[in-house]
This record gives sequence, structure tokens and C-alpha cells, in this order.
Amino acid sequence: MQNSLLFLVKTLSDLYLLTFVLRLILHRVGTDFYNPVYLFVVQVTNPVVLRARRMVPATRGIDLPTLAVLIAFECLATWLLLALANVSVSGLEFVQYAFFRLVNLTLWLYSICLIGYIILSWITMAHYNSSLQTLLGAIGEIVGPVLRPVRRFIPSIGGFDLSPVPVFILIEAIAIALPLPGFLR
Repeated sequence: MQNSLLFLVKTLSDLYLLTFVLRLILHRVGTDFYNPVYLFVVQVTNPVVLRARRMVPATRGIDLPTLAVLIAFECLATWLLLALANVSVSGLEFVQYAFFRLVNLTLWLYSICLIGYIILSWITMAHYNSSLQTLLGAIGEIVGPVLRPVRRFIPSIGGFDLSPVPVFILIEAIAIALPLPGFLR
């Protein structure tokens, strides 16, 4: 029962936290506000972010209210997971766990986006679909800054973009190296 509850809390909190991570990334890469993916993320996160804007000012480059909400929710989720697992940690360990969980969540998002980018690029090569093209454009904006440096060294071969492969391997290696217990991953 405890494992099921841990799984449920972790999954639901991670999905909600992912929307805030996505909002930060899409804002940072300058995604068109009218992109359907961005609109979805904004609609899901706005009820909390708009309240945070009253207390935390926004800056040009970083959406500080969204970042503050993300950190607050991550701390809450980490505390809840630790409490459900009956694990007691010091203040410093708690901060480390919350930070590494955010890093792990962001790496997981990039892994999923890379897989989606690869699959959608194959599908859209076969036939044109405007909805898939829109989704591919949004995912391309997310993974583009990560893939750009690798594309300088690994060019396309026979029309296939192989740059996601080493990036995916590096992301997974970093995620494995994070010092997190299994129930917090």
C-alpha cells in the first residue's frame, strides 16, 4: 500500500511540476505564445503563477514567479515523499534532494522530448500533418539549443539526424549519476 501511495504522489506531483519546468523552458527559448503546447502549459500553470507574480517580480530573461512556484512545489513534493517513505533527513540533505529531483525531472523531460522529436521527425517525413508539425516545432524549440552544439560535430547522414543519440546517452548518464534514493527518482 505504501509503495502504491508513493508511486501515485510522485507521479502526480512530477506531472504537475513538469508543466512549470516546460513553462520555464518554453519562455526561455522564446516559443510563440500562440503555440498550442505553450497555451496548454500557460493555462495549467497560470492559476498559481499569476498569484506569485504579485509577490515575485518578473525579470527579462527568467520567469522568476514560475521559478519560485516550481521550487516551492518541489520542496512540498519532496517533503511529502520523504514523509510517506518514513525517511528523516537533515535540512541540507532535504535541499539537495529537492534540487536533484528538479534536475532529474528536467533531464527526464529532455529525454522524453528527444524521443518524441525523433519519432515525430520520422512521421512527418513520411506524410504531412499540420498538428504533428506544430508539436514537432514546439519540441524542436525545446531540444534545439541542446542539439545545436552536437550537430557541429555530428552532421546528418543520409537524411538522418544522429545528434540526439549522444545527447540522450549523456542525459541518461547524468541522471544515473544523481545521488537520489530510488523512491525519489
